[in-house]
Amino acid sequence: MSDPSADSRPLLVFDADCAFCVFWARYWQKLTGAAVSYQPYQKVTSQYPQIPLADFQRAVQYIAHDGRRASAAEASFLTLSHARGKEFWFTLYKRLPGFAPLAEWIYAFIAARRSAFYRITLLLWGRDYGPPRYDLVSFVFLRLMGLIYLSAFISFAVQAQGLIGSHGILPIADLAQLISSHSGVERFFAMPMLFWINASDLAIRLVCWVGAGFSLLLIFNVLPRLSLLALYVLYLSLLYAGQTFMSFQWDTFLLEAGFLSLLLSFAQTPGIWLLRWLLFRFMFMSGVVKLLSGDPHWWDLSALSYHFFTQPLPTPLAWYAVHLSTLVLRFATAGMFFVELILPFLIFCPRRLRFCAAFGILLLESCILITGNYNWFNLQTILLCLLLFDDAAFQQCLPQRLVQVLSRRVPQRSSKVASIVVGAWGLVLVFVSLVQMDERFGGSPPAALRAMDQLIEPMRMVSSYGLFAVMTTERNEIIIEGSDDGVEWREYAFRYKPGDVARRPPWNIPHQPRLDWQMWFAALDDPRRVNWFAHFLERLLQNEPTVTALLEKNPFAAKAPQYIRAQFYSYTFSNAEEMHKGLWWQRRSLGLYFPVVRLKGK
Repeated sequence: MSDPSADSRPLLVFDADCAFCVFWARYWQKLTGAAVSYQPYQKVTSQYPQIPLADFQRAVQYIAHDGRRASAAEASFLTLSHARGKEFWFTLYKRLPGFAPLAEWIYAFIAARRSAFYRITLLLWGRDYGPPRYDLVSFVFLRLMGLIYLSAFISFAVQAQGLIGSHGILPIADLAQLISSHSGVERFFAMPMLFWINASDLAIRLVCWVGAGFSLLLIFNVLPRLSLLALYVLYLSLLYAGQTFMSFQWDTFLLEAGFLSLLLSFAQTPGIWLLRWLLFRFMFMSGVVKLLSGDPHWWDLSALSYHFFTQPLPTPLAWYAVHLSTLVLRFATAGMFFVELILPFLIFCPRRLRFCAAFGILLLESCILITGNYNWFNLQTILLCLLLFDDAAFQQCLPQRLVQVLSRRVPQRSSKVASIVVGAWGLVLVFVSLVQMDERFGGSPPAALRAMDQLIEPMRMVSSYGLFAVMTTERNEIIIEGSDDGVEWREYAFRYKPGDVARRPPWNIPHQPRLDWQMWFAALDDPRRVNWFAHFLERLLQNEPTVTALLEKNPFAAKAPQYIRAQFYSYTFSNAEEMHKGLWWQRRSLGLYFPVVRLKGK
């Protein structure tokens, strides 16, 4: 620390006998760098005889080069105004009515209890705490987002022709032609997708595999900003083209995280906070919707007694989870509510409390991951938890050589202009997300905010979330059968959903088998309202290869069946005795789900 009498920089004078003061003076010094000089009053009192000793002992003193002085909260904010990104605190102090007296009262309250607050400081931040950096964390996060995108694009690519191809279940070309014949340019804003240009099978392949290519570029840090923009546009196109097969929360979750990742690549600080806000909303609203639904199984903590066997695609470990004692399952349900409703608020707290939130969410997501096949959904949530750590904490989990390699690849920090632009747009997104949350709580936001929400809603930059609001207590499965003569029936086997009671539930993470998932939803609904199901049966009667390729087994590979029907069964996991015989499921017939049909003219 230099001699203040010969230093043109402003000087912050603190009490060296106060451990709390020393801690934060050192922290601010790391924030402001060489812009501010720091000295304990014990060394400089004689140079400022005009300042009473009691003032030095009472509060920190900020002394400008021209002799002007400020103390307490004002001195603190003046010091922080020399740190990048912290200038707004002094602006609030000067211009926001009521902020200055409140800040001075808080400062005085803490100053009178320095020892206690020093212990709290050590508890929340640690002894060697410095200004957090997120350069390495952000770099690794974006590379891993590339992996999430890669999983999503390849997963859809291998199914796309059977789902939305020209001979698929819901051809996107037919939808594009129908909408184009009834609407004008407004369709580009209502459904922003590249398939307005071309909806051919080749276009579908290009969008999927070009998306996979840009994912690889992002993984290897080649043109990352261009890649993130392209990935967002390409996946948004698939979202609309996929129709009912792309109607899941993980698709909008990926789009929002992908767009916020693009903002992160331009401006680190607002990008990180926006992604943390996304994680908060996702977790918190998942807990809220369960309670708002009024479902008694959530309120009496019995939901997990049903969840493991009624969820769409359980893993083999779900069989063991469902046989845990009722007490354990109730305790786990209560723990889930704690993670979803309480821990998310720690996301916005000091460092070590954020770590608690991260570890709690990681535990919950890991438990879901091993008991249910939810594609990349849980992996993406786990990835968002990475942003709750800083570089110092993250480096402790990595080999030092790897840290050195990654650090050389970390880009330079963003410009101030980029931070302002991203921050301003981020505020818009936060307001829109608050509108959506308010509506979930039954509120009625102002018309202007609702209009803003409706304006950007087609871009899916912000979405509402909430998982398993109502717990299903029974598992019904649709079993499709074909026949050549209407007497002997043979069963179609799906790749992932339950069918054969002796087949072990498969693993498919991070793949998303969209037909299998929609079959689970169809079983919860009246077949007359499931518009795609009849198209699916028609394609089976035609023995359409792009559609039958979505199945594990086509019993009519050589010749198309003459008849198709859908049987309805109730499924539950087997008991221990049946499992010993190699049976994973029990099933009981409920009758027909869809009557016998055949192609016209046959």
